[in-house]
Amino acid sequence: MSSSESTLVPAHRRPWVLAATATAAFGATVMATAVNVVLPTLTVELSAPFAIIQWVVLAYLLATIALVPLIGRLGDLWGKARLFLAGHAAFGLGSLLCALAPDAATLIAFRTVQGAGAAALTALGLAIVTDVYPAEHRGRALGLNAAVVSAGVVLGPSLGGLVADATSWRWIFAGGVATSAVGAALALRVLPRYPRVRGERFDLLGAATLFAGLLALSLALTLGQLRGADDPVIRALGGLAVALAVAFIAVERRAVSPVVDLKLFRDSELTVGLVSGLITFVAISGVIFLVPFYLGGALGYTPSRIGLLMAVTPMLLVVMAPIAGALTDRFGARPITVAGLASLMLGYLVLGTLDEHTTALGYVLRFVPIGLGMGTFQTPNNTAIMGAARRGASGVVGGLLTLTRFFGQVVGTAVLGSLWATRAVAQAGAPRDSDATGLSAAAQVAGLHDVIDVIQILIAAALVLVIADLVRGRRVDGAVAGSAPSGGVVAPREPVR
Repeated sequence: MSSSESTLVPAHRRPWVLAATATAAFGATVMATAVNVVLPTLTVELSAPFAIIQWVVLAYLLATIALVPLIGRLGDLWGKARLFLAGHAAFGLGSLLCALAPDAATLIAFRTVQGAGAAALTALGLAIVTDVYPAEHRGRALGLNAAVVSAGVVLGPSLGGLVADATSWRWIFAGGVATSAVGAALALRVLPRYPRVRGERFDLLGAATLFAGLLALSLALTLGQLRGADDPVIRALGGLAVALAVAFIAVERRAVSPVVDLKLFRDSELTVGLVSGLITFVAISGVIFLVPFYLGGALGYTPSRIGLLMAVTPMLLVVMAPIAGALTDRFGARPITVAGLASLMLGYLVLGTLDEHTTALGYVLRFVPIGLGMGTFQTPNNTAIMGAARRGASGVVGGLLTLTRFFGQVVGTAVLGSLWATRAVAQAGAPRDSDATGLSAAAQVAGLHDVIDVIQILIAAALVLVIADLVRGRRVDGAVAGSAPSGGVVAPREPVR
């Protein structure tokens, strides 16, 4: 990232740019989680089974996953501010249409519009913050952005429940209209003007291949939970996703102006950051999905108490993310990232001691290192990834970073959720088609332990990757410094620090 891009706006306007992007991220995150609490209500009021109503959530998520890399590239070519404002327009329009939806099918269709807007707001928001903040202050800015996103995760279900109880589920979506209107007004006033790139054409074939491949893979994972991995449709979707991935790589290698320049992945810091970030999101998403079954099924807690206990992790992330940002600006991204992953490793190790007799305090204490670890890891990792983006590619990299978060949610929920159900049934010695939620507490906990074992292996792998990159980076820095002429100054590339 060229330092000249940090001069897009004067220093006194940078906090307002951060406020504009954070407002958008908060609205998109709240809307992703607030709807979950009214799914039972929607099944009744819209006269649709849960198998249909769950697509109210999935449509939003799939639209975001399939579009974020494409929107990131378009932002680099056409101007991030323009597409960010277009994202507000799509998000606001989608929210309004959702509030007026007469039936489930219409609501699901309009959620895809809302998800498309969310894709622009989340991917381009990160890129804009990266562009306007110089490297020495970027960690704090991205840390605050991460804290706002985590606050949306915490407050979304609570706000959704309060609004639905006081009025109607439709007013949840009306809130999205208001958030988008305020965010768009602020963004229009403070965002920098980006010149449109001339002489580069958008890679339509690469975009179509990437969109179709991500959609096929996401559908295979989500539908696989319901139909099983042996279902012919799931196998066909999986095969299609693999074929499209191969085709996408071939197309991008030949493209003059690719959607995703594959040369970006030659940067080990960017590649390791994306892989380790995806792993942490798979792990935390799987745990968040399974914890309600453990707290309710094994420990017998009420929904309200489950909600309070589950707020521990995101609340700690809210607190820790800005602190990690300040530490990143002072000490560099790599050592703070290692510290965050080490805390996560400790947390998932102690999480393996959960049983049917764990107290509420015992649960909270086990999740403290996970919350602190996610907060400590996420900010420097985001900073390193965005800092590794070369000039003119921050939109694409921001889209890839956003993709790891949303795709991690899908993989964590689908794959780890299915693994838990399979292992719980096996531990109970029950028939393969048994419902895992109806098994004994001991079987459910044993299945959870098997999932945590897999998570521990994944986090350990991420920790090894990041430590290896840290060691390699220091060797490179030392070699560069050693080759400098006497009295000369050699500046390391920005993310290494």
